[in-house]
Amino acid sequence: MNAILVAIIGMVVLALGYRYYSKYIAEKIFRLDPNYKTPAHQFNDGVDFVPTNKFVLWGHHFTSVAGAAPILGPAIAVYWGWLPALLWVLLGTVFAAGVHDFGTLVLSVRNKGQSVGTIADKLIGQRAKILFLFIILILVLMVNAVFAWVISNLFITYPSSVLPVFIQIPLAVWIGYAVYKRQKKMLVPSLIALVIMYLAAILASKYQFLQIDLVRYMGGEEGTGLFGLSTVGTAFFIWIMILMIYVYIASTLPVWKLLQPRDFINSHQLVVGLGILYLGLLFTNPTISAPATNAVDDKQWFPLLFITIACGAISGFHGLVSSGTSSKQLNKETDARMVGYLGAVGEGVLALISILAVATLFSSKEEFLGTYSSFAEANGTGLGNFVLGAANLAEGLMIPTDIATTIVSIIVVSFAATTLDSSVRLMRYIIAELGMEYNVPALEKKHVATTVAVVSSAALVLLPEGPNGFGSGGYVLWPLFGTANQLLAAISLLLVAVWLQRLGRNYVPVLVPMFFVLGTTLIAMFQQVVYEWSWLGSDQNNLLFVFGAIIFVFAIWISLTAFSALRKSDGTSIDQDKIG
Repeated sequence: MNAILVAIIGMVVLALGYRYYSKYIAEKIFRLDPNYKTPAHQFNDGVDFVPTNKFVLWGHHFTSVAGAAPILGPAIAVYWGWLPALLWVLLGTVFAAGVHDFGTLVLSVRNKGQSVGTIADKLIGQRAKILFLFIILILVLMVNAVFAWVISNLFITYPSSVLPVFIQIPLAVWIGYAVYKRQKKMLVPSLIALVIMYLAAILASKYQFLQIDLVRYMGGEEGTGLFGLSTVGTAFFIWIMILMIYVYIASTLPVWKLLQPRDFINSHQLVVGLGILYLGLLFTNPTISAPATNAVDDKQWFPLLFITIACGAISGFHGLVSSGTSSKQLNKETDARMVGYLGAVGEGVLALISILAVATLFSSKEEFLGTYSSFAEANGTGLGNFVLGAANLAEGLMIPTDIATTIVSIIVVSFAATTLDSSVRLMRYIIAELGMEYNVPALEKKHVATTVAVVSSAALVLLPEGPNGFGSGGYVLWPLFGTANQLLAAISLLLVAVWLQRLGRNYVPVLVPMFFVLGTTLIAMFQQVVYEWSWLGSDQNNLLFVFGAIIFVFAIWISLTAFSALRKSDGTSIDQDKIG
């Protein structure tokens, strides 16, 4: 199969989805009002609530939700063949992710910029809200812990990426002050920052003294580390500590000082990166060597495919970003279509090239099957295969392999870091909400809540013995992430459906993807909890069994409560403002 043809089909489907389906959702279902006073204007505090240009906000939103997940998930899911992965990415983006991200954004905007967890209280009751917040808290904690390890691992594996990534921080702060204090335009400074970053990437790829290689500084892998750790373990410890300090600062600063300008730079990275990869695809004109479908014995594609590819099809974490940070920065309600739905489409475009980069990496079907010999192997090699496949595509533009590899790793790290500090900021909001709920005023304070978020994330990273060596403790709970994430997406869609029902709107476009995501995810979680992690399972794990069973029961409880609310036709709209 020709990869260019697949790419064209995919891009056309996603473009049509945004052009027509998102317009239908915006005009007929959500009925966006350009004159509605958004929370960014209602509660403008210069810190979290800041009216923001829609292009800048799209950059923040997209890079916050992207991370490494829309790359990693598809790179693993090609284990079942590239065709099932492609279909789920395209259909999931158009009919599920776009509606979910768009819907949670509008729902939050119509409710004072509150998170979906808080809005659950209004829609389906206080008890459901607490259970919902628990699932969200576990989810963001896992994201914080695992992404800290992912970034540290990329810094250690590709030390040429460190300097460009760290250069971005002062550049973003400079842009923030130039735009918000001196009223400058953000486009040109952000493009200059991107050029500086990539010049640093080229130089660091060629000159070893510009590569911040902590393992080499300590004498290589056979050298002497600190605190009784190996040199690699010590490098992980140092990078993780640096990241924890960074996310503390980044998540407490006003959004205009670092978050927005850095994310705008990263949105340019997306455009440049996707441009390089898709142009590389055009010039190399590769053939897909991976099989369209792959019959396997260890892990069947249903229902696991639909939780392996989350970001890039639909992801509950996106709803946290939509209702946690993006809704507080939306300038006009009509901007929600671009920020929410187009943000999901951007993820779909990224997931599409991830599938094609991996599917064209191998010289033959036999080589692919040798590498993807089991689901465990797919998990272990997926991200590395994407980096190599993307570098191969970049070579079609005469970009040397070392420079291409550095640029790809910079893009992955930049997105992952954006997700990390956005996730810590979201965790701070949740901790503050719980503090308010249980009358613990100290937890409502910004720095106290942030300290709890950062310390608990660092503890999960460092204390448990993770499967990928020191610093990978977050992976102990990571098998729960896929199902917890998709349950969150399904419940968020259910909340949007209840809201629409109370407004007398057509909620079928929301309810259909909700039923599909909820059904497949509950089946997957039941299989994992009972047939894998319990004493009856093939891979008994008491920790995963307990947490998985709790999340499973909570999800069913919340869903039943929400369905009960959905059946009530005489409820009062939770909107405090008239909707046109």
